[in-house]
Amino acid sequence: MLFSIIIPVYNVEKYLRDCLDSVIGQTYSDWEAVCVNDGSTDGSGSILEDYSAKDSRFKVINQANGGLSSARNTGLDNAKGDYILFLDSDDWLKDNTLEVLAANLNDEDMLCFSGQRYFETSSLFNSSDQLFEKQYSSGMDYYNDNALSRRDFPFVCVVLRTYKRVFLLANGLFFKEGIYHEDDLFTPLACYYAHKVRTINMCFYIYRVRESSITTTYDPKRLKDMIVIANDLAAFFIPQKGIDKKLVYRAITHHYQLALMKAPETERKVLNKQCDWSLYYMVSRTKLRHRVNFLRNKIGL
Repeated sequence: MLFSIIIPVYNVEKYLRDCLDSVIGQTYSDWEAVCVNDGSTDGSGSILEDYSAKDSRFKVINQANGGLSSARNTGLDNAKGDYILFLDSDDWLKDNTLEVLAANLNDEDMLCFSGQRYFETSSLFNSSDQLFEKQYSSGMDYYNDNALSRRDFPFVCVVLRTYKRVFLLANGLFFKEGIYHEDDLFTPLACYYAHKVRTINMCFYIYRVRESSITTTYDPKRLKDMIVIANDLAAFFIPQKGIDKKLVYRAITHHYQLALMKAPETERKVLNKQCDWSLYYMVSRTKLRHRVNFLRNKIGL
């Protein structure tokens, strides 16, 4: 089969049918949906069972709650398709998504597209991101060309690409579990390992903006996880040779600085201890203001 759509599910009974209906409604039929029920305590599990009973292409896996990364990893472990898409369970796909992707695939490690936001409180859609259609022979060329472009979706969002499954598995590209902002870690690593990447100027993904979602709820752990991700990315990229690292260093420095800048005084002390200052020093050398902020953060100004 060509596509595996990995859908992590946790307590989204209000929205889940919209998501699953968008998969059933695809104009291309060669797919499976790997639905990982991540310990839901509402009616989400029953909805998944209803859909799988009606259409065998829906595969339901039940597990104890482990978070979004854990559910995605379970989906990757069980997916059989040649290409992977990630679909969050409160979002949906346009009905021609798979048909157009299938027509455009040419053995890419990643085929990239755009999306748009749906604002639940106002029932309005924003305009979709615009992408230049381009073929890349290096994932880092793709990263350097697009990572800082102004978009409604952050560049790192994993839902805006389809990935060759063997590419992910061969390079051990799974999601770090137990953290927020897992896309910020996954995507730069995927770009580093990718050899063949293409962007198409098509909008397929609809992201529902709701007040109670993970991304709109404040949690001080987010700041700690930004430091974890910055440490991990810096430790990975600093030793790498033969690639242009200026933009990825800027992104890593931004993680350090944003976490330390947003943290209240009591939390900043904890983050300072968590920060690997030797790594921060190495990646903050691309701009003078980054180095100044490094010094200010280190001495607590």
